[in-house]
Amino acid sequence: MKRNDNDDESRILTLGDVTRRDFLALGAKTAGLISLSSLGTLWSREVFAATQTINAVSWGGAYSMSQKKAYEEPFTKATGVTFQNIDKSATGPALLTAQEQTGNVSWDIVDALQAPAELLYSQGLLYEVDYDKDLAPAPDGTPATEDFVKGSLGGDGKKGGFVPTIAYDTLFSFNKTAFPKNKQPQTIKDVFDLENFPGRRALQKIPAGNLEWALYADGVPRDKVYEVLATPQGVERAFKKLDTIKSDTIWWTEGAQPPQMLAQGQAVIASAYNGRIFNAIAANHQPLDFIWDGALYEWDGWVIPAGLPKDRLELVKKYLRFSTDTQRLADQAKYIAYAPARKSSIPLIGSYYKDPSLKMMPFMPTTPEHLSVAIPKNAAFWSNYGPQLQQQFSAWLAA
Repeated sequence: MKRNDNDDESRILTLGDVTRRDFLALGAKTAGLISLSSLGTLWSREVFAATQTINAVSWGGAYSMSQKKAYEEPFTKATGVTFQNIDKSATGPALLTAQEQTGNVSWDIVDALQAPAELLYSQGLLYEVDYDKDLAPAPDGTPATEDFVKGSLGGDGKKGGFVPTIAYDTLFSFNKTAFPKNKQPQTIKDVFDLENFPGRRALQKIPAGNLEWALYADGVPRDKVYEVLATPQGVERAFKKLDTIKSDTIWWTEGAQPPQMLAQGQAVIASAYNGRIFNAIAANHQPLDFIWDGALYEWDGWVIPAGLPKDRLELVKKYLRFSTDTQRLADQAKYIAYAPARKSSIPLIGSYYKDPSLKMMPFMPTTPEHLSVAIPKNAAFWSNYGPQLQQQFSAWLAA
C-alpha cells in the first residue's frame, strides 16, 4: 500500500462520532508539555513517603512492557514510587469483584476493557473519576472531556469509572509461509474458507468477536452485525457459521498464544491483538501478516477499585493523571501499535523504538484504511447480552 510518510498526521481517523478535523485541529497543542523535572518539583518524593508502591494490574507481554516504558519508569523517576506489576487483566473483573466483596482490595489500578469496566461501574465497584478534574488537560488547555476521543470515556462522558488509554484491534493474522505468495488470505470470508485456505484456525475462547465475524463472513454487513446478533435467529446463524470451522479450530485464552501458535505451525490463521502481531513481526521477525478486514476495534484503559484507603487513592489518582496525559499516551505508541485515546497525542506518534525507520502510524488501528473495513465493538451490546451469549457459547463448545 502506497503512502506518504510526511502525511502521517492527516491519515488518522477517529472512533465513534469524532471527525477527521477533531484530530487535525491540533497545531500548537503539543506546546508546553510538562517536563519530568517540573513533575519532580510538583510531586516531591516526600509526598509519597507513606506509600511507595502501586499494585498495577495489566495484561502482560508487549503491552505491559509498553506501559512500563511509557508510564511507570518516568513516574518512578519523577516521584520515587515503584510498581508491583500483576498480569491478571484477563480475569481482572471477576477477581476485582471478589476483592470488593470480601473487603480486601489489594489492587490499586487495573487495566480493563470498556464493556466489563462499565459493568463494574454500574455495580458501584469502581472509583468515580471526574474527568476534567482528575485528568490532565491537553497541552493547550483543552479539557480532558474534549481531548479524549468522543465515546471513549466511561459513564456519561463527564464522570465515570473507565479512563481509556488506547484503541486496539482484535483481528486475524496468518503465517505467510503457509500459503502461496499469490494466494494469501485477505478477508474474513477467507478465514472461513477451508477449501481455498486450508489449515487449522486459532480463535479466542470467548463469544465476543467470533460471533460478529461469523455473521460478517455469512454476508451480514458490518454496520448490521449487532442488529442481527441481537435476535435469536442471528445468534443461531452465527453458531451455524462457526460450525463450518469448529473441527479445524484450536482455542486460545492468553494474548501471547496466537503469535506463538502461528510461528510454531500449530495454526495457519489466528485471531489476535494487533499489537501482539506487530511485536512478533517487528521485534521477533516472524513471517506473519495482518488481515485488517473485519478487525474488531475497542477501547482499553484504567479503572480504580472503589473504597481504597485515602492515601492509596490519592497516590493512584496522581498516577492516573500522569499516565493518561498527552505525552505519555503518545510515548506508548512507539512501543506497541495501539492508538492513543487522546486527540492531542496523535501528532506526536513517531517511529518504533527499536527501529527509527519504521513509522508506527501505518500499524495503528485508526488509520482511514483500517477503519474503513473494521467493526466497532459495541460495548453496550456485550454488557447487555454478554452473560447469555457466554452460556450459549460454552454449550456450543461442549456439544
